[in-house]
Amino acid sequence: MKLADISLNDKYVQSSGRIFLTGTQALLRLALDQKRRDEVAGLNTAGYISGYRGSPMHVLDMQYWRVQGVMLDHNIKFTPAINEDLAATQISGSQQAGLYGDAEVDGVFSFWYGKGPGLDRSIDAMRHGALRGAAPKGGVLALTGDDHGQRSTTSTAHCEVLYEDLMMPVLYPANVQEVLDLGLHGIALSRFSGLWVGFKMVFETIDNSVTIKVGDDRAVPVIPNYDFGENTPEIRDGKGELWMAAEARTRRIRLPAAIAYARANRLNYCSHGSDEPRFGIVSAGKAWTDILQALHDLGIDEQRAAELGIVVYKVGMIYPHDLEGYRDFCNGLDEVLVVEEKRQQMEGAVKDACYGLPEEDRPNVVGRYDERGDILVDELGEMTPEKAAAVIAQRIAYFYKESSVHARLQNVTDSAEKMQAIPALPINRMPYFCSGCPHNLSTKTPDGSRAQGGVGCHGMALYMERGVVNWTQMGGEGANWIGESQFVKEGHIFQIMGDGTYYHSGSLAIRAAVASETAITFKILFNDAVAMTGGQPVDGPLSVPMVARQVYEEGVRRITVLSDEPEKFTKDSNFPSIVTVDHRRELDRIQKELREYKGVSVLIYDQTCAAEKRRRRKKGLMVDPGKRIFINDRVCEGCGDCSEQSNCLSVIPKKTQFGTKREIEQSSCNKDFSCVEGFCPSFVSVVGGKVRKGLGTESGNQGMQAELPEPALAMIAHESTYNIMIAGVGGTGVVTVGALISMAAHLEGKTASVVDQLGMAQKGGAVISHLRIANRAHDIRAARVNQCSADLLLGCDSLVASTAEPLASVKKGYTYALINSNEAITGDFARNSDLQFPAEIIEQRITSIAGADKTDIIDATKLAKKLLGDAIGSNLFLVGYAFQKGLLPVSKTALMRAIELNGVQIDWNKQAFELGRYAVFDMGAVEALLPAADDAEEDKSLDEMIAGFEKELIAYQNQSYALRYRAMVNKTRAAEQGVDEHSVALTTAVIRYGYKLMAYKDEYEIARLYTDKAFKQKLEENFEGDYHLRFHLAPPLLSRRDKHTGLLKKITFGPWMMKAFSLLARFKGLRGTALDIFGITQERKQERALITDYEDWIERMTRELTSGNLNTAVEISSLPEMIRGYGHVKQKNMVEVKAHKEALMKLWEGDGITAVNIIEPSG
Repeated sequence: MKLADISLNDKYVQSSGRIFLTGTQALLRLALDQKRRDEVAGLNTAGYISGYRGSPMHVLDMQYWRVQGVMLDHNIKFTPAINEDLAATQISGSQQAGLYGDAEVDGVFSFWYGKGPGLDRSIDAMRHGALRGAAPKGGVLALTGDDHGQRSTTSTAHCEVLYEDLMMPVLYPANVQEVLDLGLHGIALSRFSGLWVGFKMVFETIDNSVTIKVGDDRAVPVIPNYDFGENTPEIRDGKGELWMAAEARTRRIRLPAAIAYARANRLNYCSHGSDEPRFGIVSAGKAWTDILQALHDLGIDEQRAAELGIVVYKVGMIYPHDLEGYRDFCNGLDEVLVVEEKRQQMEGAVKDACYGLPEEDRPNVVGRYDERGDILVDELGEMTPEKAAAVIAQRIAYFYKESSVHARLQNVTDSAEKMQAIPALPINRMPYFCSGCPHNLSTKTPDGSRAQGGVGCHGMALYMERGVVNWTQMGGEGANWIGESQFVKEGHIFQIMGDGTYYHSGSLAIRAAVASETAITFKILFNDAVAMTGGQPVDGPLSVPMVARQVYEEGVRRITVLSDEPEKFTKDSNFPSIVTVDHRRELDRIQKELREYKGVSVLIYDQTCAAEKRRRRKKGLMVDPGKRIFINDRVCEGCGDCSEQSNCLSVIPKKTQFGTKREIEQSSCNKDFSCVEGFCPSFVSVVGGKVRKGLGTESGNQGMQAELPEPALAMIAHESTYNIMIAGVGGTGVVTVGALISMAAHLEGKTASVVDQLGMAQKGGAVISHLRIANRAHDIRAARVNQCSADLLLGCDSLVASTAEPLASVKKGYTYALINSNEAITGDFARNSDLQFPAEIIEQRITSIAGADKTDIIDATKLAKKLLGDAIGSNLFLVGYAFQKGLLPVSKTALMRAIELNGVQIDWNKQAFELGRYAVFDMGAVEALLPAADDAEEDKSLDEMIAGFEKELIAYQNQSYALRYRAMVNKTRAAEQGVDEHSVALTTAVIRYGYKLMAYKDEYEIARLYTDKAFKQKLEENFEGDYHLRFHLAPPLLSRRDKHTGLLKKITFGPWMMKAFSLLARFKGLRGTALDIFGITQERKQERALITDYEDWIERMTRELTSGNLNTAVEISSLPEMIRGYGHVKQKNMVEVKAHKEALMKLWEGDGITAVNIIEPSG
């Protein structure tokens, strides 16, 4: 198949034909098309865009900057606003450009943009601008991102009611094609009527990438023959019209003119007609596409609908209401169903329109409620094709009861029942701070205090159990405390505020707190980017010294700065004299001091956004430290203190035969290095060198270079779509999967549509992409893949793939599920070191819904990391696997071209794709390329486990020490077999935890584990080049204690430490003797006492063991699992174990056994 000759710039420069773009890009294309049309008409116009980003209107500014040259060539300017209401005022100013005779252009067409809450705060500015009006050769579109399902906003957002109150027409595009077409009409409507025009957008029209058509013959405005008389509608200044007259002109002149324009251009029209209509449906925008999908799912195509008398009225302009149009449509119908997502605007208008019809022609009108007053079209949540189908089926049942309708509804019902029957997930993939995010530390609250969150990434701290308990709207942060504080006992709180919010409007709240003399500490998180919406810069000049000076001038008299680089602030930083500067590790101490201050204090936490650091380093705009952190898993105790200190998702679990340890996920690590603060000697800095590249497909199997046979492509059903659900984790490249497949389809002349859920999901949360591919554009109805209709579930993350939304799309026996089994941790793991990834439950959920015969589960991440050098390669591996299985309806040629057009690591991504293909052909050959892995403990027999740990103890101390261990194990094994010959749980516990206690990690053992050749081998597997090591240790005999916390402080040692380790390891024979200089510490004495106590427990337990107390014996014998860590971390765990032990011993005594002193630290 010959591919279309396409470039990524086509979306902006191609004059006609098919282009592929997102809804956001369509808005920029709209501005360019308007400028080009004005030029053809002989007009010298300009374009102006201003607003404030926020999901779903989150990347319009970034898309503009990427093509800024093209935009400026067409005199389309973008000025970011510091908040939404000032943006609206700027837009109003753009319409005034011709009022005073000094205009350089004939007019300015302008776009305001913001999400729902941004409109909420801008009502006054909008009202003033809208009443004043639009210029006759300018025009205003207010682009508003609504969030019906509250996916990315703290409240549901739907703009129609607000715009009606503002007397602004509301256009609601149903898809990206209409974003362009209705947008052109919107500008023409604004110019004709003098009105500002609201433009309602949702995720399906913003975050949707789709094939559309462009050309000068599309959306050509028809200017109606409308008599304005002498009261023309255009904008006027205060001389031309006093404000008192603006309402009358808007209601009597402008709004009727808008209706006239809508009629002349058929913005509202009958999309599905019939010669004998009987049942009508009225809907608009995205809900209209849901209606079309619902009818399709019910087996009612356009022809069948006409035969049945089902007609559909598509509303493009929700307000002002064209009652005449509604009346013409409804006249003579039996019933009209009005389907709208939130408020009953259209329903009320339809009822008004029908009121004057003769009784015999007046239909029954239902919408939100039916005739009995029961909810029919539920306004809660989002509209879906399933909701629409159920309502339509119910209302047409009086004349249409085909079995196919019942079968479709039954499929959905059965699917829901199956979902209820499968095991629940114990964890969720919630959005989380990025690896190395400053907020991992900055949002911590000292014990005994509470804090409030706000709008921004830091708001995620609300569910991270760190004392953040409340939030406000953007800019109100802290002002609620002014009211609350006067009526409660609490005397102080911390208020978190991002630097973007501070610049947007948050500084006013600080001013208000000063004015009211309220005791509060504002923690201003200066991360040098508006991180949540994509990493845009703050909209204006801002620096840490500037913030300090500003709040000082506002009256704040206690200001401190914390930074990961405090040394960069010098006497030339121009801070007010009262400002103190400290390292970020002093956060807890500083906060405890600030909460005692009686008044307003400000803590400025300075650290660049981790994601922004990563971007800048790739572009060479920021120094990339030549250092990586590596964990010696043999030294690691799995205590989780590194996660406690860093809250970092790049510190991940590593299963070994010695238990679950920790490792650094190098591909996601952003080099924050705060994990090193964990009190543990296992952390090593690898200075110089690089992360080792993957082995590649050339390493050891020449057969993998052979050309594989191309499979038959998946078929697209007639008049339907091929549907793919893609489930993954934000920030791991999962969105690219949908982008590549959809571009491949576009290259082949097919129509593709992919909707990505972004916003907060980018931050390590669940990302679900809905991909539809069709042979014809009109075969794609709703943008999202609906229930029981997916052809392929591509699970780039198994946890997300097993959640309700992806599984609801699966139809057993029809949908193929291809799942990456990698156990990617969630943010919960950072707070719970014992959290287990629910792999078995996930597999059970997926196979129960899809069927085992239709499910492939592969550890794509392991293969990608080892063979390609980066876990992100797992995504293209899965694409290649799916292609070779015949699960994609696009060719390899098109996919390769899409990878080339993407322009990122082209050869590497192609290699990942081919690796996935070959895995289908010969998975064994692919797995054979992997280096040999350590045997997992669960794969070994008891004798193998005993022999292995015995060998370790010989290396740890000597043969005699190992025999002491074997004697303890043998005694336990004999006793257990005596009470239950089939049980091995007790013996297994003693094998594991007897070894754990006896192989306590003192200085000699740590030295031995670092000099073991296995450590060097692991380093070489992970790094290459010229590097050296630095060690982060806290030897009790050398380290000093922190004067505030009393804890030992870690010291960094250079490469010479390896020689010291080598020497120290030879003195292990001194362990526990009078010559053991390390053995005199309290910690070492406790460790030796624990071994003796455990042996005493085994001796007594084996004498008294019965089948009745076997389970209790297992629990007590497993208590050492909880004794992990070093120093104060280990001490804390020992105290907790003691309390747990006491409860178990009461149970043991209840079984008639004498209590013993087990797992109790002495002293």
